[in-house]
Amino acid sequence: MSLFDRPAKSGRPSRRVLLGGATIVAGALLLSGCQFRPLYGVSPNLTTDGSEQTPTVQNRMAAISMEFPGYGDSSSIKRINQVLRNELIFAFNRGGEGLPSQYRLEILTDKRRAEVGVEQLADVPTAYNITLNTSFVLSDIATDRTLYTGRSFASASFDFSSQRFANLRAERDAENRAAKVVAADINTRIASFFATHPVE
Repeated sequence: MSLFDRPAKSGRPSRRVLLGGATIVAGALLLSGCQFRPLYGVSPNLTTDGSEQTPTVQNRMAAISMEFPGYGDSSSIKRINQVLRNELIFAFNRGGEGLPSQYRLEILTDKRRAEVGVEQLADVPTAYNITLNTSFVLSDIATDRTLYTGRSFASASFDFSSQRFANLRAERDAENRAAKVVAADINTRIASFFATHPVE
C-alpha cells in the first residue's frame, strides 16, 4: 500500500495540508502587491497633461541618434564602432523604422589587447584577450541636457597561431563578440532609464 492509498485517520485536514494552503495564500498576497509591466509597454499612469499618454519606451528608443566622437581613432576602433552602431540601431528600432531624433547618444570606445597565454620554451603568445571599454552620454537634443551617463565593458579571447590571416579573423571575431555584449548592455540600461523616467 502506497502512502497515497492510506485512509485518513480523521475527517480533519492534516497539519501539512493547512501549512501548505497558508503558504500559497501568503504568496498570492505578496505577489498582489507587486506591479509587473513590460519594459517596452505603455504606463497608463505616466501622462504629460492628464489627457495625452507619454511615449512608450520603444518609441523613445527609436528616437535616439548616435554619435561616436573622437579623432585619430584606429581602423580597428572605427570598425568596432560600426558594429556597435549596427547592433544598437537594430535594438533601438526593434527591427522597424526609426523615428525623428529627439535624443543623442554619444559613445567613446577604447580597446585593449593583452596576452593571456604564452607557449613554453618559445616565449610566443598563444592567446590574447580583447577588452572593450565604452563610456556613453544620453542627452536631449532640444535642450542639450544630459539625461543619463554610464560605462560598459566586455572581454573576449582568441587563440593566436602562426597564420597571419587566421589571427586577423580571430581577433575581429573577438572584437565583434565583445561589441555585441556592450551594445546589449547599453540598450538594456537606456531602456531601463526611459522606463523609470517619464517625459517631463
